[in-house]
Amino acid sequence: MRYLPFVLLSGLLCSTCNKQPEKTRPTVENITESVYASGIIKSKNQYQVFATVSGLIQKILVREGDIVRKGDALFVLDNESSKLNTENAALAARFAEWNRQGERLNELKTTIETAKSKMLNDSILLVRQRGLWAQKIGSQVELEQRELTYTTSVNNYQAALARYRDLQKQLDFAAAQSEKLLSISRTAAQDFIVRSQTDGRVYSIGKEAGEIVNTQSALAVIGAADDFVAELQIDESDIARIEAGQRVLLTLDSYKGEVFEAKISKIDPLMNERTRTFTVEAEFIKKPTTLYPNLSAEANVVIRTKENAMTIPRAYLLGDSLVILEDKSTRKIEIGLKDYQKVEIVGGLGANETILKPE
Repeated sequence: MRYLPFVLLSGLLCSTCNKQPEKTRPTVENITESVYASGIIKSKNQYQVFATVSGLIQKILVREGDIVRKGDALFVLDNESSKLNTENAALAARFAEWNRQGERLNELKTTIETAKSKMLNDSILLVRQRGLWAQKIGSQVELEQRELTYTTSVNNYQAALARYRDLQKQLDFAAAQSEKLLSISRTAAQDFIVRSQTDGRVYSIGKEAGEIVNTQSALAVIGAADDFVAELQIDESDIARIEAGQRVLLTLDSYKGEVFEAKISKIDPLMNERTRTFTVEAEFIKKPTTLYPNLSAEANVVIRTKENAMTIPRAYLLGDSLVILEDKSTRKIEIGLKDYQKVEIVGGLGANETILKPE
């Protein structure tokens, strides 16, 4: 009995010594080369809602799940100061318009009419005086006085016209400026009503009435009601092989065992420096009956597919392109397409040759 452990150990060692390495031969089958990506489901045109001004949320006009149209009001922020500014601008606009039609212009019109009448009268008197002078009646001094009086009347009339035009320009400018300020105030007042930028569904509301928000506070998430895309992250080492229109095979945690088809529809050209990935979008060709934003997704982007390819399991590769032959020697082979389980043999290995699995 005391020799039993030694006997068992010896048997185990012999069993290990007699273990044969795994072996295989190339097989002919279809192979698909693809790029792996992970991501989430998003509604199409999904975006976060932000206010363009800071303020207190006075009213929330929608609920989560509501369908909204572009331009629909979502939130109302307290805008008492903006209302006062608008009222003040309206008063200023009315006052400017009253000035434009008021007494100052009427006074100048009267002055112009008076100056014009005097100028015409002085013109008649000057013509008469010149006639008398031609008949040797009157004096040179009287003629010169009439000419001076007429010249002064002309200057006064022209000056009155100029003052009228200048005042009219000033009043027109003041009225236009007041109307513009009123328009700006009304536009600013509209900023306190947060509206939807697109047709869609309200997926979440992140604030409550009475909360103070600023321009960096996300108020809600809105996106298409029934149209969804997969937002995928592609590693920088694979992005050069990704093109719009490529077929995508998607799996979702919420639909175990099912595969859904999609195609690449958008490639963001800017890399995320933190994750070293690029964001791409894939539109569903075959989609689940029910989807929600932020569901987890995994995908394989199909790069190339080849039928009747000679393949071996990837586990039988030694390094990148070596295999172990049956006589334990190694040989370099030429590799074609690869997937996550097998590789295509383009050259260097016959269909009937046996290879060993590396230990």
